[in-house]
Amino acid sequence: MKSYRVLLYYIYSPIENPDQYREEHHLLCLQLNLLGRIIVAPEGLNGTVSGLTADCERYMASLRADPRFAGVAFKIDETDGHTFQKLHVRVKAEIVHSEFSVDPLRQTGIHLEPEDFRQFKNDPDVVLVDMRSNYEHEVGKFKGAITFNMENLRELPDHIHEIEHLRDKKIITYCTGGIKCEKASAYLLAQGFENVYQLHGGIIRYGLEAGGEDFDGECYVFDNRVTVPINHVNPVTVSVCYRCGTPTSRMINCASPVCNNHITLCENCGDEHGGTCADVCKQDPNLRTYDGTGYYGKLTQSYSPVQGFKSRQGQRLDVSIGGM
Repeated sequence: MKSYRVLLYYIYSPIENPDQYREEHHLLCLQLNLLGRIIVAPEGLNGTVSGLTADCERYMASLRADPRFAGVAFKIDETDGHTFQKLHVRVKAEIVHSEFSVDPLRQTGIHLEPEDFRQFKNDPDVVLVDMRSNYEHEVGKFKGAITFNMENLRELPDHIHEIEHLRDKKIITYCTGGIKCEKASAYLLAQGFENVYQLHGGIIRYGLEAGGEDFDGECYVFDNRVTVPINHVNPVTVSVCYRCGTPTSRMINCASPVCNNHITLCENCGDEHGGTCADVCKQDPNLRTYDGTGYYGKLTQSYSPVQGFKSRQGQRLDVSIGGM
């Protein structure tokens, strides 16, 4: 058993004073030595953190002890160490940015638990619709799912026409942890789609609880691991190396900071080309050192997770991480 855990969660529950709660939550994470990123918004919480098993247990117990978050569901994975380099707790207008005029607390798609989804997804009247960004579904998606060429969920309205002909079908939306689908499925209902469902807990929970059957490739995650395996039943690789075309699920950032292209690159090409996506990138004078992972966090030499609670000239500092 590994000694660290990664927690992924969200909950839509009103927070009256997000700024005050951000301070309280930040302090809680410091006390428990957690790293990761958490969004606090008037509509609720969205977070993913890593820490020692005991610290994660205390964190989950603390959130569930708060009546506002008693119903929070955690996706829990094991890891050998922290999957984040820093801690960032910040206030935003939404816990997932959509700009949709929908309220998941009032209306959303029917939640399908992982095992129900596994049995329901092959119904001939069912259509799976991926609500993630293009770089995410390029490395892994459900077999036969419809995907959109969008950078973020805000672009969903521009792609609704691609599924207009499926209004008589049962639409099941899915995403990494379920949070995008709360709003995406609500938006589909607002657009007149009648039979709308969502995979509760997303791809991650489906893999943990139902074996991940028929998820092809790997699942993109927003931490140092970049991608994680989901399917333990009938796994296949769907993405290919950007340079040589060999099947691979290894996703990296180009070692050239000017390029920073997010690509799949096999181990051989990574080693041969120093983690770059093109020969021209090798000439970048600021080329980063490729260590085999292709993950480049911001420089952390002077970073301390407690700096957000220190004052300088009377100003409260915030702790920040890259890649949010």
